[in-house]
Amino acid sequence: MPSAVHSVSMRALFVPIEAADVDVIALPWFESEGVGPFEALNRAAGGEIARALGSTEFAGRPFEFFAAPITDTSWRARRLLLVGAGKRESSSAYVARRLAAAAGIAARPWRAARLGFVVRAAEGERAEFAQAVAEGLTLSEFHGGNYKTTEPHPAPPPAFSVICDGAASAAIESAAAKGRVLGECSNGARGLANEPGNTLTPREFAARASALAGETGISVEVLEEKQLEQLGMGMLLGVARGSSEPPRMMVFRYEPPTAKGPVLGLVGKGVTFDTGGISIKPADGMERMKDDMAGGAAVTAAMRAIGTLGAPIRVIGIVPATENMPGGRAVKPGDVLKSAEGKTVEVINTDAEGRLILGDGLWYARKLGATHLVDVATLTGAIVVALGKAASGLFGTPDSWVNEVQRVAERAGDRVWHLPLYDEYRDQLKSDIADFTNTGGRPGGSSTAAMFLKEFTGGLPWVHLDIAGTAWAEDAKPWQPKGATGVAVRTLAELATGADAWAK
Repeated sequence: MPSAVHSVSMRALFVPIEAADVDVIALPWFESEGVGPFEALNRAAGGEIARALGSTEFAGRPFEFFAAPITDTSWRARRLLLVGAGKRESSSAYVARRLAAAAGIAARPWRAARLGFVVRAAEGERAEFAQAVAEGLTLSEFHGGNYKTTEPHPAPPPAFSVICDGAASAAIESAAAKGRVLGECSNGARGLANEPGNTLTPREFAARASALAGETGISVEVLEEKQLEQLGMGMLLGVARGSSEPPRMMVFRYEPPTAKGPVLGLVGKGVTFDTGGISIKPADGMERMKDDMAGGAAVTAAMRAIGTLGAPIRVIGIVPATENMPGGRAVKPGDVLKSAEGKTVEVINTDAEGRLILGDGLWYARKLGATHLVDVATLTGAIVVALGKAASGLFGTPDSWVNEVQRVAERAGDRVWHLPLYDEYRDQLKSDIADFTNTGGRPGGSSTAAMFLKEFTGGLPWVHLDIAGTAWAEDAKPWQPKGATGVAVRTLAELATGADAWAK
């Protein structure tokens, strides 16, 4: 399987930059910053920093780059890369993560063997910044062109180091190592979401996900059609009817022997290709629907991270996987499906299929003992209209759980925005012949979709992340090439590994 998960460690170097044993030094540079503290670096680069600043060739604006050779032979590094960091007061771990990713991408054509990124943070923030920098550097390794045959693949990524001038710190070393794992697992999710639908069928998705998570000691079970029928998963099986490819449900279990208290249930949408079914989508852009399993990829990769990092609580991961196709047996608008929980759903639009399979997945997570739920899905186009590509939608209940997930997501670098679940949205799901419909129409489309999912949470603390706008980058940015983003992996993993903050 094409994989972006590596085993190379992330070094933390506690040395002055002139002693850093790397080929390239990447240094964030703030706007209006003078050579001052970096006079030695300026001299080592033959005065090029002062010249570039004086001529305004380089001013430290966000994601502006300046490269120069280091000619002083007493220095280990042979090349310098200044990365514009914007205003100093805007500095944060979120920004540092992006700057590190941008530096890794910008330097890759140089084919350097070793790149070190300098952490510039206050004493109390060094560990947080070091983790973010390690994540960003690792994210820069991802390459999505696995199937290209007419052009060379990019140079292999360099070995990365996080450079912290000052006393050695076990906390910073641990943070950098954790950042490496989270970055690798995010890349693993990107690799899955980048796969075309003809190679990543539900069965192949299950096989690859089992290998990806199972390598870390996670228990993996794959439920096949007969087992899904025995469990009464009529919504998942209904969506799958139109495809010649059989559905699967992946069940991941992380069960440390000493774990007590809450059980975190993670549920990810795994539609490996979504035509819309009988309510077929327009042809323009349908090729993107290979990424409709990005939520399932996020859960899979997060489980790998959770197993690697050793979360203190039990975690259950559920990924229902299917295609949504308009075959002769496909579910039709007006059909009624019965969920595993026993509730009946009138299908108004077959393109609102993700919530159907997630409903059965949420029920199963509860059945297996989950006490807190988070589901992740490329669920609605409405969330893209509401939030664009800048943030994922966040819904849930109660406020204490919503606030905790939001806090973790922001720290993990996954922007989210809290949207409402008013009772009126439930009214839009009323059906004349079933318990409710699968769509409430265009008004408040993301909130009505979330309200549908709420029906299957059993009143447990629950958060829904709608990543339809953030799972795929339509345009390349300095820190992110066009394509799969791996959104939500770090959030889910951090929620589990940092459970001591909420698992009271």
